[in-house]
Amino acid sequence: MTDAQETAADISLRTTGGAPPDDGGSTDDGAPIPLLEPREGIPPVTADEDALAEVIAAFAAGTGPVAVDAERASGYRYGQRAYLVQLRREGAGSALVDPVACPDLSGLGEALADAEWVLHAASQDLPCLREIGMVPARLFDTELAGRLAGFPRVGLGAMVEGVLGFVLEKGHSAVDWSTRPLPEPWLRYAALDVELLVDLRDALEKELDRQGKLEWALQEFDAIAAAPPAEPRKDPWRRTSGMHKVRRRRQLAVVRELWQSRDRIAQRRDVSPSKVLGDAAIVEAALAIPANVHALAALNGFGHRMGRRQLEQWQAAVDRAKELPDAQLPQPGQPVTGPPPPRAWADKDPAAAARLSAARAAVSALAERLNMPQENLITPDTVRRVCWEPPQVVDAESVAAALTGHGARPWQVEQVTPALVTALSA
Repeated sequence: MTDAQETAADISLRTTGGAPPDDGGSTDDGAPIPLLEPREGIPPVTADEDALAEVIAAFAAGTGPVAVDAERASGYRYGQRAYLVQLRREGAGSALVDPVACPDLSGLGEALADAEWVLHAASQDLPCLREIGMVPARLFDTELAGRLAGFPRVGLGAMVEGVLGFVLEKGHSAVDWSTRPLPEPWLRYAALDVELLVDLRDALEKELDRQGKLEWALQEFDAIAAAPPAEPRKDPWRRTSGMHKVRRRRQLAVVRELWQSRDRIAQRRDVSPSKVLGDAAIVEAALAIPANVHALAALNGFGHRMGRRQLEQWQAAVDRAKELPDAQLPQPGQPVTGPPPPRAWADKDPAAAARLSAARAAVSALAERLNMPQENLITPDTVRRVCWEPPQVVDAESVAAALTGHGARPWQVEQVTPALVTALSA
C-alpha cells in the first residue's frame, strides 16, 4: 500500500471541521456520507455594493485560511471570466458573490491579503480571479498537494471522499454559470465546493509533512502565487482541432481567416467560439477551399441550417485567404524555441537522444520512488532542454545551475540533480 493509499484509508485524517454529522465523516461501516447541505444553509448571493461591504467586513474579521473557488461558463460564453465566486472562512461562514453584479472585488481581495487562500487546481481559477481584482499573496492548492502526496485521483470530489469521508454532489460542474438568476441547486453545489476545502487542506498538510514533502509543496505554492499572468498565445488559430490534416500554406491561410472571423463574432456576441462555427467545419473549408457560397454550403458544418448571410461571411474569409500573396501565407508548423521534437533527435544528434533516453528513465524511476507524477517532479520540457544543451562540464553544481535557470524549484533541483548527472555522464 502506498503512502497516499494509507492516507485515504486512515480514519484519523477524516476530519469534518464541524461539518454534519458531528461524529465524523463516514458511517460505522466506513461508507462515505453524502454531503447534501452547507452547514449554515445556502448563503444569499451577494449582488450589490451594500451586501458586498458586509461580506468584506465579515471575511476581514474571520480567522485562518480562506477557501476560494470560482465558476466559469466555459463552452457557453466567450473567454474565461468568473460568473460566481465562492468563499468560506472560520468566523465568517460561506459567501457566494456575483462578479457580474459586483465586477470589482479588489476590496475583497485586499481584505484577504494576509490570509492563505485554499484553492483546488489554483491555476484554473487564478486568471479569472485576477480579472476581478482578487490576487492571493499566499495559497495552498489541494489538487497539487494531492499529486505530490501520490493520490491516484486528485479531483475535488475524489479527494474529499477519500480523505474526509464525504461525497460531494457532482451534477452541476459543466452548467452555464452565466445564467441569471442561478437556480438553487446550482448555488447549493457551489457552496458545497468550499464547505470542506480548508478541512482537506489541513489533512493534506499533515500527510505531506508525514511524507517529508511539505516544504516541497510550499515551494510549489509560492511559485504559483508569484507567477505573472500568462502571455497571450502566439498564433492561437494553430490550435484548431484537426490541424494535422492541413498541409498547404494556402489551406493554413483559410484556417487563419476563418478562425479570426469566428473569434471576432464570438467576442462580439459573448458566446463560445464553438457555438459560432465548429473546428471541424473550419478544417473542412480549408481542405476544400470552396470557390463560392454554393460549394461552401455543401461542406459538413455549413449545411442547410446556416443562412445565406452567414455563408457569405464565411466565404468572404475563404476568399481573403485565396487572394493573399504567397509572401503573406503562414508557414507550416510553428517557430520552434528550444530543442526540436524528441522524435527528431536520433537523426539530428544521436548523443543527445541517448542522453534524453537515460534521463527519462532516471526521472521515471525517481518519480516512482517518491510516489508522484513525473511532471510534478520536473517538467519534461526542462529535462529536454538540459539534455539538448547540457553543461560543458557535467557535475552536480553545473546541472543544478542549469535546472535552476530553467525555473526548477530548489526541492526539484535537490531531488533531480543526482539522477541527471548520472544520465548526462553515461
